[in-house]
Amino acid sequence: MNHPAELAINQYLENATSGTSTMSKETIAKVGTDVTDAMQRQFGGGNKRDEFRLRMSNIGKPTCQLWFQKNMPEKALPKPTTFVMNMLMGDIVEAAFKGILDEAGVEYEESETVTLELSNAKINGSYDLVMNGAVDDVKSASDWSYRNKFESFETLRASDPFGYVGQLAGYAKASGKKAGGWWVVNKANGNIKYVAATGLDMDEEIAKLEKTVDTVNANEFKRCFEPVPETFRGVASGNKILNSNCKFCDFRFTCYETLKELPSKVSKAKTLPTVSYVT
Repeated sequence: MNHPAELAINQYLENATSGTSTMSKETIAKVGTDVTDAMQRQFGGGNKRDEFRLRMSNIGKPTCQLWFQKNMPEKALPKPTTFVMNMLMGDIVEAAFKGILDEAGVEYEESETVTLELSNAKINGSYDLVMNGAVDDVKSASDWSYRNKFESFETLRASDPFGYVGQLAGYAKASGKKAGGWWVVNKANGNIKYVAATGLDMDEEIAKLEKTVDTVNANEFKRCFEPVPETFRGVASGNKILNSNCKFCDFRFTCYETLKELPSKVSKAKTLPTVSYVT
């Protein structure tokens, strides 16, 4: 376990499974209020999801993606019909997780809106919670992401197209607290774990955020990542494929006009995985 609270959380969930623990009416009402607020936020209308501005939730993203969001938002791939449901699921997971913390007797501070004052901008956002004097984020993740992306801080930092590391550093700096880590809930099976941001260099991350602001303000496009050679069993195939940091970018087909997402040309699997080829 990577956090002292994990023991209390697991014990409460074990007791709930065996029917020896309950959840108070007050906690249930609080979770219900949070879910109601989330429903209103996601389905209430007037949510201008494509309106560009730098905010804590995107300040850690690659600057090439931010350039497209600012200058060519109409070129983004259409959001899937599952988008709002996925956003809502994340909100519900956070609400339920905080309810579990309450009943497990884990002390924490609720979400708060803060302003990160950089040398070249002021960025606003709301962090999820503070525990033991450190800012934590709550993330719901697919089974693959839970096992691979959130395997450790090192694996998250190595491929972080959503800017989670910079976001956490920004929240910590803005609140005057330590950077804690991420409480990750597996959407497939309900597993929960804590990924501590051990080794996060606050000065380095804040410097990156300031550079991001400068780059966005300069409004000059430059790719942050280039295609990489495809390999199969350690041998190069001769094909170029999309960098892993670009796989979920909504502008990948505009950035790479030759991009084609095709069944793997080298895999021997019965069901061929889809690969993003850049020719």
